[in-house]
Amino acid sequence: MKTTIRIFIILFTINICFGDDFSRSDPDSFIQNINWYGQSAIKIKSIDKIIYIDPFRIQEKDSADIILITHDHKDHFDPASIAKISTSETVIIAPASCKISIEKTGLKNLVLMVPREKREIKGLVIESVPAYNIKKPRFHPKKNNWLGYIITIDGIRIYHVGDSERIPEMKKLQCDIAFVPLGQTYTMNSVEEAANAVLDVGASIAIPIHYGLYEGTGDDAIEFQKLLKEKVKVIILPDKSFE
Repeated sequence: MKTTIRIFIILFTINICFGDDFSRSDPDSFIQNINWYGQSAIKIKSIDKIIYIDPFRIQEKDSADIILITHDHKDHFDPASIAKISTSETVIIAPASCKISIEKTGLKNLVLMVPREKREIKGLVIESVPAYNIKKPRFHPKKNNWLGYIITIDGIRIYHVGDSERIPEMKKLQCDIAFVPLGQTYTMNSVEEAANAVLDVGASIAIPIHYGLYEGTGDDAIEFQKLLKEKVKVIILPDKSFE
């Protein structure tokens, strides 16, 4: 009896000391809650929230709680897709460059962010991260303050890189799951650079995105997986926009 009481006390103490981390979800099992719709379009379903990032070519209606936009290029800011998944309660998070375009959609719940902000929105912690090109600045200049995001959902830190090369800021980040662009025309300069970016942020799972439409191929995703073999689990998601 005394032994049982001691075990209970130890477990109760651990729960108090570590708080949310004690009940933290497993990143591997969380993957089943993620869909990719081509380019950078991601849907994440948590226990009680539906989150979209850069919705693009969305075919079915949905009720998003939060929509995050990384920047206002047409394959990332798609008003038709936003209209299909928005309700009067949906919150849209975006950089300032998207403000006028989003207001034209008639949606009112707009939160503008700049790099290196942290906010709690609808119970989720959202951090804005710089996203820009170093070698190809004409496509995504740093001065535009375009964004990547780290979203903490069910205790898991999920990093959407946005349209970015491997930038110095990544070495100061930490995440569990990383969505990384593979296209070598507008984002990363090589598949190897994308793999190194994953190592920079300490992700245990990497999911390649932003390939197969305007730049990059399925072979690049396979090469990305090979480069990270025995270092990081790479999951190649099917493109749901074709279903």
